[in-house]
Amino acid sequence: MTAGQRSIPCVLLRGGTSRGPFFAAEDLPDDPALRDAVLAAVIGSPTGRQIDGLGGGTTVTSKVAVVGPSAHPDADVDYLFAQVDPVWGTVDTKPPCGNMLVGVGPFAIETGLVQAVDPTTSLIVRNVNTGSFIDVVCCTPGGELTYDGDCAIDGVDGTAAPVDLRFRGIEGSVTGSMLPTGCAIETITAGGVAVEATLIDVAMPMVMVRAADLDRTGHESPPELDGDAEFMATMEAIRREAGARMGLGDVSRSVVPKFGLLSAAREGGTITSRYFTPTQCHPAHAVSGGICVAAAIALPGTVAASLVDGAELIGIQIEHPSGSLEVALRTDRRDGHVRVVSGGVTRTARKIMSGTVYVPAEVWSG
Repeated sequence: MTAGQRSIPCVLLRGGTSRGPFFAAEDLPDDPALRDAVLAAVIGSPTGRQIDGLGGGTTVTSKVAVVGPSAHPDADVDYLFAQVDPVWGTVDTKPPCGNMLVGVGPFAIETGLVQAVDPTTSLIVRNVNTGSFIDVVCCTPGGELTYDGDCAIDGVDGTAAPVDLRFRGIEGSVTGSMLPTGCAIETITAGGVAVEATLIDVAMPMVMVRAADLDRTGHESPPELDGDAEFMATMEAIRREAGARMGLGDVSRSVVPKFGLLSAAREGGTITSRYFTPTQCHPAHAVSGGICVAAAIALPGTVAASLVDGAELIGIQIEHPSGSLEVALRTDRRDGHVRVVSGGVTRTARKIMSGTVYVPAEVWSG
């Protein structure tokens, strides 16, 4: 203990194209409001640049994972994700994060929650945010965790050991229904425009719109879109109306639903997506959002389906600003209905540091 500060053990990990501190659940306050205040202090919000914490001033570096033994008999560990918004300073635990999830397996092995075996170690993670289950496979040659390997993912320099993820039970992750309004496509009038949109909830609640319907190509860079004040205001107006229709209430200070600006692929992929987090365009793409886009492609009548050739798709390539994300989607099609069975991706993780982070003692005490 340092005078005036409270110390907390943590591990800083990159998971996929995101980065943030990982905590053992037992090392944080039990009260959710107090826990969130501590996490905001750890990240350094709401100071914008987050210079007083571990955050990096962007949504993809303003994330936290909390991991502990699972309270569910069908899972090995529980994972709670917290998005700390660098602009608003809010802590949102409604959405999941598939990129940060990539670090859960390595963290669980390193902290003794899961015993490693040779050559790979499998575990089942329960995402506390949504109640869904994820099968995770980590590389553990000789029963030892390794981060070294030859797997490359777009948006991250170099290579590392692959971490395989398979998401199950992801329909209606937050809203309880894959199509919360019952429509594959509907018109939203907001921000001075009327556009066709798909409101869908598979792994992540999203509102998807064709880029052309907002007079954009959908291939703009994140800085171009972030700096386009007219577009960002229109997007936010559409997102808020979509949130209300999806039963999420006033989402003006919530990071869900996410916004997907979709267009036809240009580089041999299946579709192009610009994914908003929501105050910034993601420099690559969220895993959960990628699974949601893939599910929308497989569902007839959606905005996403209108931008592909309609062929039966299993391995879906989603082009994004840093390259592409491949999603292995499993669906069950019976009696004209499409059910999403699972969505799989392969990502990488890297351990950056482990040690102690400090927060003001008064934050911990409330």
